Amino acid sequence: MKVLQVSGAKSWGGNEQQLVDSIEDLKKKGADSIVFCYQNSPLEEYLRANNLDFISVPEKKSYSLSLLKLLKKSIVSNHIDIVHVHTSNAVTTCVLTDLIFRPKVPIVFSKKGISKAKKGLSAYKYNYKNIKSIICVSKAVKESFKDTIVPKNHHKLEVVYDGIRIKRSEKKSQLNVRKNYNIDSKTPIIGNIANHTRAKDLKTYVKSINHLVNVLGVKDVFFFQIGKESKYSEDFMPMVEEYKLQDYVCFAGFVENAMDVLSQFDVYFMTSEREGLPITIYEAFYKKIPVVSTRAGGIPEAIIHNENGFLSEVEDYKDLASNLEKLLLDTSKKELFGKRSYDMLMNNFTSKQLAENTVKIYKKVINEN
Repeated sequence: MKVLQVSGAKSWGGNEQQLVDSIEDLKKKGADSIVFCYQNSPLEEYLRANNLDFISVPEKKSYSLSLLKLLKKSIVSNHIDIVHVHTSNAVTTCVLTDLIFRPKVPIVFSKKGISKAKKGLSAYKYNYKNIKSIICVSKAVKESFKDTIVPKNHHKLEVVYDGIRIKRSEKKSQLNVRKNYNIDSKTPIIGNIANHTRAKDLKTYVKSINHLVNVLGVKDVFFFQIGKESKYSEDFMPMVEEYKLQDYVCFAGFVENAMDVLSQFDVYFMTSEREGLPITIYEAFYKKIPVVSTRAGGIPEAIIHNENGFLSEVEDYKDLASNLEKLLLDTSKKELFGKRSYDMLMNNFTSKQLAENTVKIYKKVINEN
């Protein structure tokens, strides 16, 4: 079985990491992947550096006729059996290619995040007849996307949880957080990995730190945030100085092999307002790092409050800070959460399991086509 994995990603995030993580395990299950992506994108750089099969094309508008022709040529010349689409802009490209050139290859779309219901032409592309399956990363994403998908197509919505590739944990980061940032060996490090987008709600992140440090009086703590900055960074980073938190928090920017840095954290902390189900949670599970998070999106499908982590409502910075304090004070609970989360990961959220479930969908779609 030959699969064309189509991505219109122009930056690097969890979705791109998940895509490349799945390739080896898909191959073991009989699905050989070629990635169709933009030239000079971080995704192309990764694929080239890791000797993975890819076709890169100049970045163009998703409806560009020249881009559609390149996609059609890639499908036909490589004898592709199924097209798996990973970004919204790539859905546009694939649907138009199918409409105009009729390559007669079924399409599968992976829906990762929770977004507002789409109407009109935007909704049309997701309901397109040759999109045979929509793989949702969580039950929450599936329920949310029902507002875009017409009822007669609800049967196309299927849940397949993402999973981490254990081998990736072997890649070591050169960053030593305690040494590089002069943090005392007894000071707990609370970590977060997220690019600076509104969905990650880093305003609540800073408010939570302020409440923990300046209201609850927990001073012996250090917050370490990894993620690419953006224009949104200007909305919350000045709050650090406003709350006089310079000694308690660091925004480190992009860090290579960030998964390995997780092992240096005492707690993993998330304040997202919207999530599908982020793979950084799974990475924390693998490193046996307990998680404190909001209940955003599919997160409660992986974290059960007070069983393998602590959850708060979205934007509730006071409760988030309180949960951090409880976890920092209870060493036995930290260890228990870490062990339970690791067991949950190995039973449900590895790239091997992701590949098994994805290939089942591929085969079903091809057989029904």
